[in-house]
Order: sequence, then structure tokens, then C-alpha cells
Amino acid sequence: MHSLDGSSGGGQLLRSAVSLSALSGEPFRMTGIRTNRSNPGLRPQHLAAVRAVARVCNAELYGDAVGSEAVSFRPKAVEGNRFEIDVGTAGSTTLVFDTLLPLAVSLDRPLAVTVTGGTDVRWSPTIDYFREVKLPLCRQFGLQVGIDSSRTGYYPSGGGEATLWLAPSSFSRIELADRGSLSGVRIYSKASTSLAQRNVAERQLETAYTHLRAAGHSVLERRTTYAKSNSPGTSLLVRADYDSDGRYSLAGFDVVGERGVPAEDIAKRAVSAFSAFHSGRGVVDVNMADQLLVFLALAGGRVTVPRVSEHVETSLELLSAFGYDVSLVRNTRFTIVGK
Repeated sequence: MHSLDGSSGGGQLLRSAVSLSALSGEPFRMTGIRTNRSNPGLRPQHLAAVRAVARVCNAELYGDAVGSEAVSFRPKAVEGNRFEIDVGTAGSTTLVFDTLLPLAVSLDRPLAVTVTGGTDVRWSPTIDYFREVKLPLCRQFGLQVGIDSSRTGYYPSGGGEATLWLAPSSFSRIELADRGSLSGVRIYSKASTSLAQRNVAERQLETAYTHLRAAGHSVLERRTTYAKSNSPGTSLLVRADYDSDGRYSLAGFDVVGERGVPAEDIAKRAVSAFSAFHSGRGVVDVNMADQLLVFLALAGGRVTVPRVSEHVETSLELLSAFGYDVSLVRNTRFTIVGK
């Protein structure tokens, strides 16, 4: 059994560990989970992710309780199935899905998982980022995946619902070392129906569109959506499409609305994040960087990232513990290489 220290990372470290354990068949015990956080131990969204993977591989699971700082995970064979998971709070549904994606290489039949919780909440990918950036990028290297979102969940009530459809897949080598030229940007603006009279979704979109056009960027798509939800809320995604010798790369910049922050300021934050990325040399955005590490370990390849986050560094150590050869090359840019 691998003995892992969870104190140096957050929830991503635990999620990657359960994915790698399920794929390798190697059990682990992680201690010190999120001890450096203000609310240490497992939170509901971490617990939901661990339990979801445990369902798929019939794992023996110990320490699976909110607040627990130690978890033991002993997997069996990965099997396709259909089930539901309720986070129980506005905890992120997309982080649960993210933990399940790598299991596609070991599935014997399709997997369908419906998760109830927060679809558009802070500190995690929004459902639009997951659908419009993460999944199209992953499909390029062989992941057979789809998602249906039937209800939106904002903080604090949650109550959103989405279903992940995952089919047995064979991954090809990931080549995202050079991003090429910018083809254009897409803007996806969403708000709860309770904010429709104030035209919040339209204001977010128009502000983003105005600033992007003023910077000389071609806007390929604009979309506003109003969604029913238990709590009022908004989100905005700016997606950048790059083309390099017939292969495309995507980067996404999403912002979730906050009480007291005008819609126009939410849009400016997303545009500013895109502009900072576009002026650099990264091929994927900084959030996508650590999300692709498990795929790099499985398929091999190269990914150039804007910067090396704490998540990347701790995840590289975790991959090494499971026997994968993934390293960081530092020269004029940061490239993660999987062999």
C-alpha cells in the first residue's frame, strides 16, 4: 500500500490519487489531507469524488467522512455502471467528474454518473468550462465522453444536476507543446432566471465583447443563457481557440459572479485573465495544466503551461509515487513531459 502525504496539496492531490489507484490496482493510504487549509480534511465535494471512484472500482474505503484527514483506498477492477451521487452542498459537480475521466482507459462498458451539487461555484471549473474547454480538448486524444446538464447550481444552495457519459477509450499521445495562432474567442454568459430583468447575462457578454473587440480579437461565438436555480448567480466563460498545423488547442477563463460585484466587472476579470494568458507562451490555461497530468502519465506527450502552480509540483511527486515518469522541463517556457 502506498503511504502518501496529503499535507502538501489540496483536494486535487486526493482526487488524482484515487484515479491512479483505481487504474493501477495499487491501494494507498493518504494522511494529513488538506491540513494546511482553513477547513482541513475532506469537504463534501472531495468525499463525493472519492466515493464515486470507489463505486466504479468496488474499492474498500476507510475514513470517508467530512473532516477526515486520513483515507485508505483499496481498489478492485474498474467496471462500467450507472449511478447517482449527491454532494449534499453546493460543492463542485465538475471536480467529481474530473476524477472519473481517466478511468475511461480501464472501463469494460460505458459509465453514466449523475451528480447533484454546485455546477457553477468558485474554486472549481464551471460546467461551461468543463463542456466547452476540458471535454473538447480531451476528445482530441481519444477520450469518448459527453455531458448533460439539466439544472444549474450556484452557491449556497447548490441543487444543480449534471450527468457524465463515459465510454471505454484508448488515449493517444498528447501533443500540446506549441499553441499556434489565435483563431478567435468565444463568450458564454449565464445567469439565473431571477436576474433576467436586470439583463445580467447580456451585460456580462456585451462588456466582454466590447473589450475583446477593442483589443483586436475576432469573436467567433456569443451566447447568453438564463437558467433556473435554487440560488441567484452568474458565470462567464471566455474560450480562446488556437490553431497549430491543423491541431487546435483551447484555453478557458471562467469567472463566477459575486454578491455586490457588477456584471461588468465579472466580464472584465475574465477578459483580463485571457489577455494575461495570451501575452505569454502557455498552450493550456493554468487550471487545465494540473488536470491533464494524469492523462500525460497514461498516454505520454508534452504540454506547455503558463506557470508551475503548487498543484503541478505536488501532482508530479504523486505520479512518481505510482511509478509514472512525468517531468517538468524548464527553459524559456515550462513544458511537462510524460513518457
